[in-house]
Parts: sequence; structure tokens; C-alpha cells
Amino acid sequence: MCSRYFLDADGNVIAYTFHVPVHDRIRRRYNIAPTQEAPVVRVGASGGREVAMLRWGLVPFWSKDLAIGNRLINARSETAAEKPSFRNAFRSRRCVVPASGFFEWQGEPGRKQPWAITAADQALFAFAGLWESWHDKARPEAPPVETFTILTTGANEAVAAVHDRMPVILPADRVQEWLVAPPREAQDLLAPYAGPMRLRAISRAVGNPRNDSPGVLADA
Repeated sequence: MCSRYFLDADGNVIAYTFHVPVHDRIRRRYNIAPTQEAPVVRVGASGGREVAMLRWGLVPFWSKDLAIGNRLINARSETAAEKPSFRNAFRSRRCVVPASGFFEWQGEPGRKQPWAITAADQALFAFAGLWESWHDKARPEAPPVETFTILTTGANEAVAAVHDRMPVILPADRVQEWLVAPPREAQDLLAPYAGPMRLRAISRAVGNPRNDSPGVLADA
């Protein structure tokens, strides 16, 4: 499960890291929550990579409204290729989601401790994602809404200390393969991250998505 993450990088850093043009709407974010817009990198109409701002919470093209996206912020990597909500996107609309880390909570309700989880060997990395374009049939004149989901897998040894699932973090040299490979080959990339990771107990302020400043990363 990944219900919050952070992106401590601006548009210039993302452009350099992922070989995409600079996007002037990208800013550093410290508490990205479902239904909010965030940058993803995908293959554009010209065949090259592009960065776009999409809403977090995938809305399948056949959905009647946007509300379903609240339940589809994550897709289990083990079943995404077959699930009706994700299978079309898995075939042809894969993306990566730039991130600096993600959050998990541990403990009893009301007293849960949040943890910031980062990759020790990458200051900026890529979650494996899927994206969709949804049209409101009741308002055909309205522009399409583009949305995304983050794929999850079983936790590696480090993350298992606080949660049994984690986002799929792609090795830097496999990003292009994830974007363009045939589905069967793409499936093989959906494994727990093998690199070193850091877990740090942080302020409970991160529990409120309106708190979007570096302060949410302060030590507990």
C-alpha cells in the first residue's frame, strides 16, 4: 500500500534525471495525497518521453464518474495485468512516477507512527505506474481527465519491518524497458526493490495532507 509519498525535486532535476523537457508546473512536494495532481513520465504521441501532471487515483475509461479513482490509487503488481480496472493500461499506458520517498504508518489506531522510507542509493527514483484518460459522458464538451496509479509488490526486508507491501521502485536502467516493453516482459520488472533503503520515524504532522512542507519530514 502506498497512500502518500513525497517529491523533493523540482522540474529541472526531473528533466535531467528522466530525460524529459522541463515542465513549469512541477514543484517540490512533501505530502502528495490521492486525488492531487503529480508529475508522471510516459511515452508521448511523438514516441519520445514526456512529463505530464495527472490526478492520483486511476479512473478507467469505462467508469461513470471520478469517484472510483479514490479506491484505485494502487494496483497490485501480481494481478494488474488481468484486472478489468488496470489491464488496458498495463498493455499500453505505462508510466513512471518520480518520487524521493514514501510514507507508511505502524502501530495502533490513534497512535500510529509514520515512517519516511527512501532509497539509500537514489535521491530521486521511479515508481512503476499506469495511466488512463477518462471522459465525462454527461459533459462531452469537458476536457479529458488523466489519472494514474502506483503499482505495489511484496515488501523487501527493510520495508517489511513496518508494512507487508511497498511500491514498485524501478532500477534507473530499467525505466525505458518498463515504458515500452511487451506486457510479459514488463511484468518481470515488478519485484521488490533490491537496493538499500532507509526508514526514519517522522512527525505525525504528515497525517494531514494539508501539511505539505519540509517540516513533515522532521524526526519524531
